[in-house]
Amino acid sequence: MAAVATVASPSPASRRLLPSSSSSASAAASLLRLPRPARRLRRALRLISAAAAAAGGEADVLPGPGGEAEAPVPVPGRLEEPREEPLGGSQLDIGGLAFQGDVGGGFGGGGAGSGGGDGNKALDRGINTAIVLGASTYALTKLLTVDQDYWHGWTIFEILRYMPEHNWSAYEEALKANPVLAKMMISGVVYSLGDWIAQCYEGKPIFDFDRARMFRSGLVGFTLHGSLSHYYYHVCEALFPFKYWWVVPAKVAFDQTIWSAIWNSIYFVVLGFLRFESPTTIYSELKSTFWPMLTAGWKLWPFAHLITYGVIPVEQRLLWVDCVELIWVTILSTYSNEKSEARNSDGTSTPDASMDNSR
Repeated sequence: MAAVATVASPSPASRRLLPSSSSSASAAASLLRLPRPARRLRRALRLISAAAAAAGGEADVLPGPGGEAEAPVPVPGRLEEPREEPLGGSQLDIGGLAFQGDVGGGFGGGGAGSGGGDGNKALDRGINTAIVLGASTYALTKLLTVDQDYWHGWTIFEILRYMPEHNWSAYEEALKANPVLAKMMISGVVYSLGDWIAQCYEGKPIFDFDRARMFRSGLVGFTLHGSLSHYYYHVCEALFPFKYWWVVPAKVAFDQTIWSAIWNSIYFVVLGFLRFESPTTIYSELKSTFWPMLTAGWKLWPFAHLITYGVIPVEQRLLWVDCVELIWVTILSTYSNEKSEARNSDGTSTPDASMDNSR
């Protein structure tokens, strides 16, 4: 009887250790697989190559093994390109990157800075408004209450009727009591008001004027123009005591040459020192504006001074001249504003709009 060779079937334990014939092919394929670190390196190389290809215009999608497209894998380190759309609403463009969201809430730092600037502007506007309204209220109150000591029983019509006459009488009494101080007060008020009008003429809003500039102009008018003009008009009368017809034109010519040159120089130099400018800057500004300012005054003041020296009494001349200055300052600010813009373009400080007092 022929012997039959039999192979003992493997035990369950050995079956687990030995691979079956059906899985031999997959076992052979598994031997070809790279270890885990090598696979990670391979994927990283694919990502790098895909990023380089995407930079050349290809899509940011990395194909999987075997040519089959896997799920799109975002390239690390690459930000989304901003869309070619106009910024609007909640979109903010910073450095070429598009950010979406509520700009007011998401970027609080920038809002705080702009809010601080707006707050400072609102504070300055409030202070300027208080100054204008306070000064206007005080002036109107003084004018309307000139007869308050004895207007008991008067009607509103009677108060308004006698108000101009009695205010003029009060002004004349102040001139008799202290003429220099009265004229200094008038010049200080007129110079401050004139500079405010000049700033508005230059394009500034009514309540956005430069307080320091207006204060400097008013200070020069109070301390210098009022007192110097008081003595000048008396000296002019002493120099031309005659009563002939040619005296008035002679006074006008003297006023528009000698006195104008002296006062304009004083005004520009004092304002320059009040702005803490160097003597070189003050001299260059005075040199460049001296002749244009002097000749610009000839457009108005010779005609005004025919009335000043021909009709107005000596003690009342400064009041008349200061009233005309409110008109003249708009003409003069054109020249001073040109100098201011030129110096701003050169990076220097801004000069004040000057008032030509060529009396």
